[in-house]
Amino acid sequence: MARPKVPLLSRERIREAALTLIDRDGLADLSMRKLAAELGVQAASLYTHYPTKDAVLDDIAGGIMTRVDTSAFASGDWRTGLVSWAHSYRDALVRHPNFVAYLAAGPGTREENLRHADAVHGGLVSAGWPPREATMIGAATRYLVMGATMGSFSRGFVDDVQVYRDRYPHLEQAHLLRAKADEIDAESFELALSAFVDGLQLRYDALGKKRSS
Repeated sequence: MARPKVPLLSRERIREAALTLIDRDGLADLSMRKLAAELGVQAASLYTHYPTKDAVLDDIAGGIMTRVDTSAFASGDWRTGLVSWAHSYRDALVRHPNFVAYLAAGPGTREENLRHADAVHGGLVSAGWPPREATMIGAATRYLVMGATMGSFSRGFVDDVQVYRDRYPHLEQAHLLRAKADEIDAESFELALSAFVDGLQLRYDALGKKRSS
């Protein structure tokens, strides 16, 4: 029997094609019709695997979040847990900046999201953070990671020195940013994360003094 010209559809193949389109064209441009065209099939074929576009996106979201690691919280050291989680979180999201907006706005009922939230909150509380503080720390870390992965600060500049030199004297080096975008974006995230955690340490120490007084 001759093999089919178009490989058989699978949920994995649909997810991969959808993420390729999102990475290339943006989240808003994705439709089931365009996804079907990318796969070389009719749109109706997709609905035997996914009932809606949101179902595809939710499955992609779950796959991305499986790359996030919260295991360091088990050490009992909240700083190590938080920094490791934030790095892992950014590494998972930075590959797909066009998808971050969906992760940020999506429902908080996905299994992977809840599993991470449980590990983070449990790790912080076990280390001595009050539950309310632990909730805010988890949220603040998420804001930091999301903001650092939605787009590149450095790639927002052009490499033409004249764009900045004549009108913006304090940005006379801005034309150099784009060439070092990955380095600057990564180091900027490290700066923000370390300042955040150092600030939390002061807060944690102050809470400890209150408890002991």
